[in-house]
Amino acid sequence: METNRQKKIGNLLQKDLVDILQGEVRKNGISNLIISISKVNVTSDLSIAKVYMSIFPSDKGEEILEAVRSNTPLIKHDLSQRVKSQLRKVPNLIFYIDDSLDRIDLIDKELKGENNPIKNPELLDKRKKS
Repeated sequence: METNRQKKIGNLLQKDLVDILQGEVRKNGISNLIISISKVNVTSDLSIAKVYMSIFPSDKGEEILEAVRSNTPLIKHDLSQRVKSQLRKVPNLIFYIDDSLDRIDLIDKELKGENNPIKNPELLDKRKKS
């Protein structure tokens, strides 16, 4: 369970990381790309921060994730300049793709589509394990 301190530091890192990443996207003139930070989980000893990114369009996700991971030291340095008055040491950043929006979209399509067990109860028999 996260403590209040972990939550506060996670929120602080989340806001600053969004500014850093969106600033880099704008600075490099990349259009049609949105990077958002959906969650930052900080370990109890504040040494590691797991950063979950949502990338739109999602087909560029792996490519952007690799670019962000390769630039992690630069991102951490920029982040340390922003939070130096709040934190003594910036946690190590580990980036992941948050695909929860894609899963929500898939579930929504399934509910609207042919595989909706509410509209077609016969599908339930097919989904039961033998």
